[in-house]
Amino acid sequence: MSGPARHVLLFGGSRSGKTMIIVRAIVLRAVKSPYSRHCILRRHYCDVRKSVLMDTFPKLMRIGFPGLDYKENKQTSVISFSNGSEIWFGGLDKTDKILGNEYATMFFNEISEIGFEQLEVAQSRLAQKCPALVNRFFYDCNPPSKSHWSYKMFALKQNPNDNTPLPNPALYGWKRLNPDGNKENLADGYISDVLGGLSGRNRKRFLDGEWLDDNENALWKRESMINPYRISGSPIELDRIVVGVDPAVTQKDVSDHTGIVIAGCKRMRGDVHYFVLDDRSLIGSPHEWAATAVNAYHEYEADRMVAETNQGGDMVEQTIRNIDRNISYKSVRASRGKIVRAEPIAELYERGLVHHVGEFPAMEDEMCEYCGFENEKSPDRMDALVWALTELSQRGIGSRAILAN
Repeated sequence: MSGPARHVLLFGGSRSGKTMIIVRAIVLRAVKSPYSRHCILRRHYCDVRKSVLMDTFPKLMRIGFPGLDYKENKQTSVISFSNGSEIWFGGLDKTDKILGNEYATMFFNEISEIGFEQLEVAQSRLAQKCPALVNRFFYDCNPPSKSHWSYKMFALKQNPNDNTPLPNPALYGWKRLNPDGNKENLADGYISDVLGGLSGRNRKRFLDGEWLDDNENALWKRESMINPYRISGSPIELDRIVVGVDPAVTQKDVSDHTGIVIAGCKRMRGDVHYFVLDDRSLIGSPHEWAATAVNAYHEYEADRMVAETNQGGDMVEQTIRNIDRNISYKSVRASRGKIVRAEPIAELYERGLVHHVGEFPAMEDEMCEYCGFENEKSPDRMDALVWALTELSQRGIGSRAILAN
């Protein structure tokens, strides 16, 4: 991909070949310029490793570059070519290794899940001087809502922080790719049956590749309920921390995510305030999502894990305890609809008592789009958030040492 743009976005429907095209461009750049360094990043390291390093990249090399030798360092997730060039794979949740280097190319994969603050920190590393290359940023996504920073940057040509015009809009280019253009590489019925069977809003996003307005019928409103109370850091010591889990039924590529959301609470100035700390949701096997949830439990020193068991029953708890039998665990069952369960939590947002610590674009999109209509895609991140905040709000504040037992 050439031209004047230094920032290049490919957006559009699901399985349209966006990631494959960009990874191919990166390989060509690596081959063209010896000893050049390039990186491919997602919000979470486990996602970029599974979806790009272990899937897209080897497929591309097998089909597009069958005679090109390369080596993979499985410990560092670095691809090395015989001319000394490298491609690094990393997550914005683990940046120490990645941000210690300079790069000629940076690819931010699935930016609908990446916050602008995370992006700006990483962008400073596009600094390697390679005479044969023009340094570039690449981005891809299924287009999220129009309130996402990517829409403001590429469609409106605005700085996402203050909405002022970009000083050089010609540096920002984009192209829409939809699955119809890649149908020969897709399973029979994927476009017509799978994507065509989605609800109206999700069909516009994942089939037609259209940017969406926030849904006026949703419980949450981004501009009035989330953005005004967003903070950059949580209080040093929280009274309680909970990991909420909404397990997926299957692990297929088109299946639901397993929602994994970490939240805490603290009494401040007479009120209990709630802090959304992280979103670790993923598509994965039972072992993968259970390991991710348990790792989050220990990383955040949580007091309890709550998991919905409507679909998996006792198997959900058993899967989690196969990873760590000693965590404080609670099963919850959904006896009412998602909207009814979410209404008390939305009220906490309306009162300004819930604070997102940073940005969680994918989860916030679910919150501001889901209305509970028939055929809507399951809001797995939203469900996990509701379970976590419900547990915190119903149990109240007490000693963490006591509550953990």
